[in-house]
Amino acid sequence: MYDLYTAPTPNGWKISIMLEELGVPYAVKPIHLGKMEQKEPGYLRLNPNGRIPTLVDRDAGDFAIFESGAILLYLAEKHGKFIPSDVKGRSRVVQWLMFQMGGVGPMQGQANVFFRYAPEKIQYAIDRYQNEVKRLYGVLDTRLGESEYLAGDYSIADIATWPWVSLHGWAGIPIDELKNLRRWLDGVGARPAVVRGRAVPEMPKAPTTDETQKRIAEEGRKILV
Repeated sequence: MYDLYTAPTPNGWKISIMLEELGVPYAVKPIHLGKMEQKEPGYLRLNPNGRIPTLVDRDAGDFAIFESGAILLYLAEKHGKFIPSDVKGRSRVVQWLMFQMGGVGPMQGQANVFFRYAPEKIQYAIDRYQNEVKRLYGVLDTRLGESEYLAGDYSIADIATWPWVSLHGWAGIPIDELKNLRRWLDGVGARPAVVRGRAVPEMPKAPTTDETQKRIAEEGRKILV
């Protein structure tokens, strides 16, 4: 049994999707980022970085794991799924997982900040991060033209990357011309476990109006301070 401390963000969805794919029981512990619950002392004892997600393995003496990539590796290795056992196969998965952790996530996160959240629109910063995300998406598209999934078979590399790419529009980045990436995005997104995991925890309605987008951006600025 696991406790998942999470919020409706790409990094949070990685873990709820993984847990749904594994079919293991877990309890959702929503963290309200706007209320800064991630900075409370009780939570910091579990996650010294004060971010989400955090996973607590209750069957392993309440062992707490923070950092989404580390959580995915822990779950994959504990349950023997979504990562190969051979050295080369495992390395291939880890390479693409690190590509997401060190590239797609941070760069798209910065694109989100300057395109959506920053009170002052700095065009140089917007262009800098959007262009880098486009470049990274191009790397993904090329790879997905060679393989159905990032590391061959469906793996934690796909589980880590899909939530970020699914929000490409929020970062202001179209993917219409990236046919392989679009095929992968739609295919992974149609997996029942992905659909279920993407809904954890329950999130507000999609930002379909300028007023709603403005409200979400204002809430996001509070977290970034």
